[in-house]
Order: sequence, then C-alpha cells, then structure tokens
Amino acid sequence: MAARPIWKGQLRLSLVSIAVELYTATRSGARISFRQIHEPSGKPIRYEKVAEGVGPVPKDEIAKGYQVDSGQYVLLSEEEVDAVKLETKRTFELIQFVGACEIPPLYFDKPYYLVPADELAHDAYRVVRDALRNTETVGLGQVTLRGREYIAAVRPCGDGLLLETLHYADELRQAHPLFREISGEKAEPDLLEVATALIERKRAPFDAKAFTDNYTTALKELVDRKLRSKRTRKVTAEERKREEAAAGRSNVVDLMSALKKSLEGSKPAASSKATKPASGKAPAKKAAPKRKSA
Repeated sequence: MAARPIWKGQLRLSLVSIAVELYTATRSGARISFRQIHEPSGKPIRYEKVAEGVGPVPKDEIAKGYQVDSGQYVLLSEEEVDAVKLETKRTFELIQFVGACEIPPLYFDKPYYLVPADELAHDAYRVVRDALRNTETVGLGQVTLRGREYIAAVRPCGDGLLLETLHYADELRQAHPLFREISGEKAEPDLLEVATALIERKRAPFDAKAFTDNYTTALKELVDRKLRSKRTRKVTAEERKREEAAAGRSNVVDLMSALKKSLEGSKPAASSKATKPASGKAPAKKAAPKRKSA
C-alpha cells in the first residue's frame, strides 16, 4: 500500500515557495498491540460514547467543548474550528536558522519526511537542502498538523529533508526538582578513568540495526506458544513469591571491581578501535579483592 501524505502545502524561504508533502517517518505496525477481552466469553471490549444521565449518544450529536468553569463549556462545531485562519495550515515558512546541534534533544517530538510534491519543485527543494547542509544549520518555523500548531525543525536527511516537530517550552517539565537530590560533586578520578576506558572501548558509529525490540519478539513468541498449546496456566501465589524473592536477591559488589570486570570482559565495538582513557593512563589490571556474597 502506497504511503499517503499527512499534509500538503508550501515550504517557504523568503520569497521562494516550494510545493511539498509530509509523510510520517515512523511506523507502529512493527510493535505488538493488545485488545481488552471479556475473558468468560472471549469477546473484545468496545467503547461507547456515553453522556451522564443520557446514555449512549450518536456521533452526529457530539460537539467539541472547551471548559470555562465547572460544568460549563463553550461548544464549537467542526466547521467553526476548521474556519480558524492559520497560514501554517498550508504554509511552512522557515523564519529562523540555528546550528545543527543547538536544539536540545529534549525538545524533539516526532519525525516526518518532507518531499517535493512534483517535478517543478525539485530544483528549489535541492537548493534549500544543500544550503542547510553547507551552513550546518536547521531551519525553524511553524506548521499546523492534526488540528494543532507545532514548532518544526527542518534538516537535511540523505537526499531529502527531515521535518521534526518540537515541544513548546511550557510543555517540558523542569528537571531541577527531580535532580536536586543528586550531588554536583565530581566523580572520583580513579573510578572515572576506568569508566572512561570502558566507554571508549565500546564507542562505535550509530547503527539502529544493531538493536532489536526484544520485548516485542518475546511477546510474539509467547503468543505463538499459547496458540500451539491452546491452554493457559495461571501462576500460583507461591510461585509468584519465589520469583519476587529471587528478583530481589542481589550481591553487594564493589564499584571499582565491577567496572574493571566490565572493562576486562568487554570487546571493542564493531568498526571502532579501543582508545586509552582521557587521562592517557591505562586502567589498573590488578584484580580487585573478592567479596563474600551478602
């Protein structure tokens, strides 16, 4: 099935307008999903639109409502919402440019492929792509998608352009209340040296294909086993207690010993050579004393 654009409009740079289309860059079909099932009958659970004191209501009687007070709403029809005039519904204008690494990762929301809509748009599209690449910048603007206006960043991506929606500043939770209990004191030099060596040994170019979704794979295998067995078995309370006790059992291991063992047992990452720590000293090879299990 051919991909369909989720947005069509103009990419504008000053007086230049380029016909473009926007496509979702990610897909959710690769992940496993669940339905809620009524266990006695095996029937899927469905949800109805219900009004308090009225019961189920038909779709054509449902309107958008904005709450202004407890129990009070301003009602808006779909036509009234669609009539709101926003240039960003059809035009994405690049109004600012920033360094390619200046936007903190925390702001990025979702990626989309931005492609030329027709042959006539190709020349101007390539000019914008190459100009962004040459200047190592990201173009910023705003675009309206799915009834909401987003900040968006455009950057080169292979032969094309990638558009990424961004969070607004007031959408982000402040980190300080969560980090305030963490000491700002520097790590001990000897520990830092060994940890740095471990990181350098495992350094390699990013390759998403090196990672697999083990959870989804395990769930699919579970479903396959259930289909083959055609029966279920509930875990007893005693078994659950034993599993929880085993999971909670741990040995107290010296931090330096654990880091050294990790370094000794690790292999250099693919297509990457192990390097010495930042200090230039090789990590100590003396084995740490063994500790008894707690």
